[in-house]
Amino acid sequence: MVYNCSMIKNNFKNNKLGAFIVPTGIGASIGGYAGDASTWARRFAQHAAMIVNPNVVNAGAFSGITPNMLYVEGYALDEFFKGKVNLQPSIKNKIGVIFDKGISQNVLNIHLNTINAVKTVYDIDIIYEITPEAVEVIFFVDNSGISTGKVKNIETLLCTAKNLLQKGANAIAVVCKFNEANQQNHEYENGLGVDPIGGVEAIISHYLSKELKIPVAHAPAFEDFSISTKIVDPKSSAEYITPTFLPCILIGLNQAPLISNSKNAIKIADLDFLVMPHNALGSTPVFEAIKRGIKVFAVRENHSVLNVTKKALAIDNVIEVDTYEECLELVKKLSCETIYC
Repeated sequence: MVYNCSMIKNNFKNNKLGAFIVPTGIGASIGGYAGDASTWARRFAQHAAMIVNPNVVNAGAFSGITPNMLYVEGYALDEFFKGKVNLQPSIKNKIGVIFDKGISQNVLNIHLNTINAVKTVYDIDIIYEITPEAVEVIFFVDNSGISTGKVKNIETLLCTAKNLLQKGANAIAVVCKFNEANQQNHEYENGLGVDPIGGVEAIISHYLSKELKIPVAHAPAFEDFSISTKIVDPKSSAEYITPTFLPCILIGLNQAPLISNSKNAIKIADLDFLVMPHNALGSTPVFEAIKRGIKVFAVRENHSVLNVTKKALAIDNVIEVDTYEECLELVKKLSCETIYC
């Protein structure tokens, strides 16, 4: 269901609109793990409609998303902030799931059971298709400490996505086979390191979103589907109690806004504020928000492996705050005059 102008106002009853973004694969101390930024995003969403990137709310079998959030992938986020596209709020999207041919039958069966469980519990419309060729994903953390990777056969994903769109899908979930993380996950499971797979997941979703102009999110499939009995850091724990990470992206994509040029959709001019980690400011959303006079909050308690701060960029119109609590108090005081349409 796509909302028209009046329905947007009714559903997003707060007449403020914010964006709460934690970039993927940069080792953010809050939001760099498994849905660990959800608590703060949900608190902000009590006072404003919030645009969130999947990294903020995805948590394996759980999702931090609320009805007052717009689940938007990174490419679409950048295009929105540039003013090139609008976001048309939508619920009950038809989700097409792409499965990598490289996934073994046992692991595929787990994911098919997952789809059926999500359909049963959440009444989400889901179809799926297997790629004609193996995707072959490689992931690693580079010398700068940022998660990244390569996709050897990304075109097979595009081909399969187009087939699903022809069958009526308007959002795409991707599940690719990933080799085991091995030594790369030791720090991550202790709440210290960088998510080693987040960067290449972003490459996959950005590619399909750019090519097809649709909502996209990715979940990895590991051949070792046993559940760990090790006690891990609470920030990472959601990923250690389930053999599949598919539920969170299906729940998010179900209410992902569609990419639109409609004048009745949400535009960058409707955005009131942007919340970012304090040293991860070197991105399109930040630069575009500053250019457009949109308030940018940089939260010091959330730090990453980057060093792109207000001082490093020599920009004055960024509001630095110590904590998300302090930022939230400032958001509560913002004017409530923004009208979406």
